[in-house]
Amino acid sequence: MNGTVLHHKVRLSGKTSVVFLNSLGTDLRIWDDVASLLPDDWTVLQIDKRGHGLSETGDADMKTYAADVAALMDHYCLGPALICGVSIGGMIAQQLFHARSDLVSSMVLSNTAARIGDAASWQARLDQLDEVGLEALADGILERWFSAAFRFDRPSDLQGYRSMLARTPAEGYATACRAIRDTDLRDQTSQIDAPVICISGTEDLATPSHIVAQFAQSIPKASVVEISGAGHLPCIETPLEVAAVIKGIAQQG
Repeated sequence: MNGTVLHHKVRLSGKTSVVFLNSLGTDLRIWDDVASLLPDDWTVLQIDKRGHGLSETGDADMKTYAADVAALMDHYCLGPALICGVSIGGMIAQQLFHARSDLVSSMVLSNTAARIGDAASWQARLDQLDEVGLEALADGILERWFSAAFRFDRPSDLQGYRSMLARTPAEGYATACRAIRDTDLRDQTSQIDAPVICISGTEDLATPSHIVAQFAQSIPKASVVEISGAGHLPCIETPLEVAAVIKGIAQQG
């Protein structure tokens, strides 16, 4: 799509369509447990963004990522659909709405905001990436991703996600970091007129609950679901709760 091969997984089943967008340093598998809990007659699209998973690496900013999603949705004649994005995936979902609101019926924006961090913090991450590589940064990133309980109780799963992160192409990871660094959608959130549920986790160290709550307040039709005990990736730690949120907002439509 758009000159880049995008790895994705699609189940074309019915009129209700859900599109899943991933976080930084992960691939489409982080949504597998959630997708498995949705009705069999729903259409589900999971995507590896550029430079992640099995997709090709290519130059990108947030608008490029959103255009890739739009191209895939147009290819499969999907939309309007429920767009579910976590972290940078939530930013891509917002950008998709601003560019192609015709493709969006509603959104679940998990552990995200219109602006995540600041330019200095992301540049520091990029500098570290250049100096020591993603493998050396992985353990610190995992502490921000997952709750202490998850890290203690599920060591095998934790190691698997560490491998997923560490094997992310360095340029793909850096491109996504630059996209987050350079994106500020705060001036546009009041224009989002689709129903939105924002998910936060009480143990999220990357986008804490109060950040998500402030973000939701800027969206006219948004509400917040805070998941107790979850870190930055509730789709992995608490898939039952996330699937329930998705089913709930889909029923509203």
